[in-house]
Amino acid sequence: AEGHQQQAPVALGHGGFRLLALGFFVCGFQVVFIATHLPAFLSDKGLSPQVGSTVLALIGLVNIAGTYNAGLWGGRMRKPMLLTWVYLARAAAIAGFAWMPVSEISAYTFGAVMGLFWLSTVPLTNGTIAAVFGVKNMSMLGGLVFLAHQIGGFLGGWLGGVLFDRLGSYDLAWALALGLSLLAAVLNLPIRETALHPAEASA
Repeated sequence: AEGHQQQAPVALGHGGFRLLALGFFVCGFQVVFIATHLPAFLSDKGLSPQVGSTVLALIGLVNIAGTYNAGLWGGRMRKPMLLTWVYLARAAAIAGFAWMPVSEISAYTFGAVMGLFWLSTVPLTNGTIAAVFGVKNMSMLGGLVFLAHQIGGFLGGWLGGVLFDRLGSYDLAWALALGLSLLAAVLNLPIRETALHPAEASA
């Protein structure tokens, strides 16, 4: 218990940890916004509800491969740099899908691409935490970062609905998801996987 109490202030005072949490906030915003509002968005574009449910299923299916490979690549390359590329890929997928003519083919393509990067942030984020702070307090530190993800998720689901109700379209919500993705890509760039000195980690 004492180790947990000591590690939390160290992590919260660590610039890389805060940047990692902010990036994970963006991840939560995007995945919950898409999972909640994508079927309605596709229906507004004239596609059947079955297409929306199939796209979500496709995201979940491809996510298995995306997450697995992210973990493999994270053992060979800098995980924060990979996170930057994940968020840039999400931004490209969102931009290419939300403002181009929507069809069943484009919807399924978007689902497959987003599936590759859906939860690929999880092994890279947790791996970065372990590399910097070790695994002794991994559950507590991972939980703090995941709290930021959950706050982002709440805002993605809630704000997407608010914007649609007020504006009659999801355009601004998609633009926000795109902008946040670019921001998260930048936030992860300065993060370093340098392990804290044992004395510093226990201070």
